[in-house]
Amino acid sequence: MPNRSRWRRFALVACFGALLCLPGLGRPALWEPDEGRYAEIAREMLLRGDYLTPHDDWVRYFEKPPLMYWLTAASVRAFGPGEFAVRLPVALFSVGEIILAAAVSGAMFGVETIVPAALCLGLSPLFFGYGRFLTLDPALAFFITAGLAAVYVGLREATLAGGQPRAWFVAAAASAAMGTLVKGPVALVLIAGVALVYMALDGQTKRLWQIPWVWCTATYALIALPWFAMVERRNPDFARFFIVHEHIERYLRSTEHSWGAWFLPAVAIGGAWPWVCFVPFALKGYRSDSDPSRRSAVKFLVTWVCCVVIFFSAARSKLGSYVLPAIPPMAVLAGYGMVRAREWASGASRSLTVPAVALNTIVGLIAVVAAVLLTLCAAGVPQVLQWLTEWRMLGARVAGFCANPAAARLGSEVAASVAVLSACGALSVAFSRGRWRRADLAVAAVGGFAAMALLIKARNDASPLGSYRRLAQAIHAPLEQGCVLASYRHFVQSLPFYTGAREALVSYRGELEPFSRSLDARASFINNDADLLALWRSSQCVILIADRQYLPDLAKFLSPAPQAVASEGQKVALSNQVAPRLGMPPAGATRELLPRD
Repeated sequence: MPNRSRWRRFALVACFGALLCLPGLGRPALWEPDEGRYAEIAREMLLRGDYLTPHDDWVRYFEKPPLMYWLTAASVRAFGPGEFAVRLPVALFSVGEIILAAAVSGAMFGVETIVPAALCLGLSPLFFGYGRFLTLDPALAFFITAGLAAVYVGLREATLAGGQPRAWFVAAAASAAMGTLVKGPVALVLIAGVALVYMALDGQTKRLWQIPWVWCTATYALIALPWFAMVERRNPDFARFFIVHEHIERYLRSTEHSWGAWFLPAVAIGGAWPWVCFVPFALKGYRSDSDPSRRSAVKFLVTWVCCVVIFFSAARSKLGSYVLPAIPPMAVLAGYGMVRAREWASGASRSLTVPAVALNTIVGLIAVVAAVLLTLCAAGVPQVLQWLTEWRMLGARVAGFCANPAAARLGSEVAASVAVLSACGALSVAFSRGRWRRADLAVAAVGGFAAMALLIKARNDASPLGSYRRLAQAIHAPLEQGCVLASYRHFVQSLPFYTGAREALVSYRGELEPFSRSLDARASFINNDADLLALWRSSQCVILIADRQYLPDLAKFLSPAPQAVASEGQKVALSNQVAPRLGMPPAGATRELLPRD
């Protein structure tokens, strides 16, 4: 019966993950720049038949390894080049990560924590937001979670008489190798780093000799190294660029996203809100816990969270998605905290319950006020915008954000989601210590799904701020007739995927710079305004995508005068010919993009 109960819980967790991550994947347009970039790299792999060397806009692109490109290409081959296909691998990794977190929680703290841990992970805003978004971090987080789960079980097996930890350590090495093929050696660094720090803190350094180092090294090398070796042989400058520039220099020197040391801890807390409020329940009194395995488990999870956050906080360049590998252990701790809060006598947890309820209430009220004000801004109420502009604490940037109806609508929906989550957090904490203690999971599930639905709506409504599917559809017809596609001082990364056409970048190279000088890359660039003018005056039809801020400058030197033929968001499509035939692609045209050059 216990095993049957365990498997029923895992089946429930799997259904929960699928229901959360899979529906509506293909509805939003690709978001700039990440989704457009990674979708196009996968499409070009299929088009070229070259699965060794990634290309973006037909330029060699070595910033990241190829595993996610391979999986995305396989999905596109199976389902056709659309948003659902390119996001499906990420969504499946997210479902797998929910199941992994539930399994880790069950192994550490018992069967009662399986469902709470899964809920706390799946309904965490940061996890959910990236779990349906084409980027590399969810897959990296999955393999880091799998690797560290294997390390934990291997160390636990090593302490048992007759235990067989070898297979678990080899599995950890395989996970590190797969993570390396997703985003580089950071997977190996984090898995090995967390393991070593934990072993030192827990007095288990003597277990180092029980790790099958030869088998682990061989497993990692056989999985991770062949692609690197083959690419270096074909591209002799690859190793220096990938190892030195993309990892060492970017970690130590890059200031592209130079947030302060506070940034990632704040993202980790906000990204796991409000379930992070249950973490103190898991930590309280853990040293006096009579079960040494639970004490070790809590120490392992805390080490995991701290190592991830500290490692990425030490980097000069920081993005919020970097802390995704820290969300699963926080969710496991939160799920365990839920169960502990239920088990305590009604007065034993008052010192944690009252602050948690109060904090969630305060955050929820602030979010409600923000949602109301932003909704009024989106509706165009001038008095609200004037008041926000005059309130010095907000500053001009926030006032400018509120002045954009699409941005204000997005902000109001996100704020409403935070309000719902905070209400869920307050009620879940309150219920966990009362006679309705079994209602905490129901409140978390119902309220969490409502909050995630608001986030999905916010993502759909945000398309005008950073998606260009409608613009691509509008220029589809002239590009089919042979017009040249170009973009001015910017790279609209999704246009090659949506149109099937190569995009010539005018006076801009961006992240394609390292390999832009090669012969096969020349057609992807127009070096300066003079070269653009020469092409513009030729008999060749040109569709030029430009930001609205550049329109006055382009109107001054382009001759014949540019004709605006389509627009979306901040981008306008200009043509050098009078009213080229525009229109939406025929039904099913997205499936015809694959064979185009």
